[in-house]
Amino acid sequence: MCGIIGYVGGKSAAPILLDGLEKLEYRGYDSAGIAVINSNELNVIKTAKRIADLKGITQNGSTTKGNIGIGHTRWATHGAPTETNAHPHISYGGNFAVVHNGIIENYLPLKNELILKGVNFKSETDTEVIAHLLEFNFKGDVFDCIKNTISVLSGSYALGILYLNSPDTLYAVKNFSPLIAGVGVTENFIASDITPLIPHTKDVIYLKDKEIAVITGDSLNIFDLSGKPKSPKIERITGSAESVEKGGYDHFMMKEIKEQPPVILKTATPHIKDGRVVFDGLNLTKEKIKDIKKIVITACGSAYHTGMVAKYVFEQLLKIPVSVDLASEFRYQNPVVDQNTLVIVISQSGETADTLAALNKAKDKGAYTLGIVNVKGSSIAKACHDTLFTGAGSEISVATTKAYSAQLIILYLFAVFMAGHLGTSDEKLRAALLNEIMTLPQKVQEIFMLEENIKALAKKHHTITDAFFIGRNLDYAVALEGALKLKEISYINCLGMAAGELKHGTISLIENGTFVLALAMYEKLNDKMLSNIKEVKARGANVLVVTFKGNNTFLGAADDIIYLPKTHPLLTPSLAVIPLQIFAYYIALFRGADIDKPRNLAKSVTVE
Repeated sequence: MCGIIGYVGGKSAAPILLDGLEKLEYRGYDSAGIAVINSNELNVIKTAKRIADLKGITQNGSTTKGNIGIGHTRWATHGAPTETNAHPHISYGGNFAVVHNGIIENYLPLKNELILKGVNFKSETDTEVIAHLLEFNFKGDVFDCIKNTISVLSGSYALGILYLNSPDTLYAVKNFSPLIAGVGVTENFIASDITPLIPHTKDVIYLKDKEIAVITGDSLNIFDLSGKPKSPKIERITGSAESVEKGGYDHFMMKEIKEQPPVILKTATPHIKDGRVVFDGLNLTKEKIKDIKKIVITACGSAYHTGMVAKYVFEQLLKIPVSVDLASEFRYQNPVVDQNTLVIVISQSGETADTLAALNKAKDKGAYTLGIVNVKGSSIAKACHDTLFTGAGSEISVATTKAYSAQLIILYLFAVFMAGHLGTSDEKLRAALLNEIMTLPQKVQEIFMLEENIKALAKKHHTITDAFFIGRNLDYAVALEGALKLKEISYINCLGMAAGELKHGTISLIENGTFVLALAMYEKLNDKMLSNIKEVKARGANVLVVTFKGNNTFLGAADDIIYLPKTHPLLTPSLAVIPLQIFAYYIALFRGADIDKPRNLAKSVTVE
């Protein structure tokens, strides 16, 4: 994810900004920049290289004078990683500088409106729209200008703002993207997480959505949109440097669970343009797509489970046979793939040893390869004929959450992209899917409101020794991921399986008190799932059902029910997985497990 740092006080701003950007490097980035006000000049220095280069340009900040400034590390979404696209962005009149984390969903119509009004754009970013809107909306009062600007923005944002004629005031505002204010002595800060603040202050304020912070060296005032002052809670940071980086959460896993709404936006938005899916730079031509007779998806762990979801989505939209193979098996098979086969390899790190070996096997057989990874420059990204990158950013917890969600989004979009070229699905269906994808972040936020209920269910079941996650169709694919989450961080023996397979042996393991989690988001098969639930209940199981709001099918049959927002049937995995992640987290918490670093596991599996 991108990083933000801002400073105002009595010290030279540039060295503090550069040091802060270095501490944000772990989040991943491909360009960086700072803006500093000095003597009625707004000085902006940017690079499409590393922060070390930025420090070299400014001689560690010594050549850039001024006591107020903002800095940013960018992970490219809208536009290539170039110096022009790097932040900060400057308004057309030169009066405002902006750094931005998040995605502005409606930037294109806003941009077109500004172009019609004579505004010239220099970058490809959504952020430049914000800078120009600030200039356009300014009528003499910066607070009103910011308020009127954010009132027309849709999406997620954390903004640090400088106004040239207020050389002692830093402004900040957020919506869905994290932003923290650091409270110092005769100096104050903003940052996207705690890390860059630690050398300067242990007192912080976690800004709330659509609160506007007006910050000087001697004051830090926060207002709601009506201009009413707020009384924010100042929190004291304690603990190790690692705990500080968790942004107030006890574990990275929960922090990363909560980052999924902006991750979904960051992954989806750059590829949806004018109601179509566009993958800039993709070499896979329309002619090549029409030659594809078979799709093979290969991956490991959670990435394999996203491939299981993709199989159902692809076959419905593309009418092409799809198989999903574990990369650790595929690499040692003699797979039936050729030049008319598309092999999709999925890996968060892009370095997974088994997946890389499977990729090379597919290439040796003449298949066309597409990588879905989170890390640019990774081995898989370099080796594939084509690569699509997710927008998950840095993920620290070994148990993946947001990277899984980002992979799902890319797979949905790729299915719609392929279907558009093949003409194998209705245009209205494709449009409906794209529209619904953009509603997923808000629906995930709604699920977060159920956290206390899920926590209570975890407390109820945390002493179990065995668990079964069951589902049908897409719910089966999600059951596999839910079971993996539970077993890898709580060490509970847990099996994810197709509900229809219970009767072929597994039901012999169901006895009084056995925990069964039944996924029932796929409405067409609710009656079948009800039968499976009755089968396990008859043998004494304790059943927790996850289904959608308004579905009364399981009342009286299940012991507990979690109700989720409804979405398009093909997109239900993006919602169904969220309570399973939270449930696994709290089970592990109540069992005293090492949540972020479960025993025997590594984040990137680069060995066989």
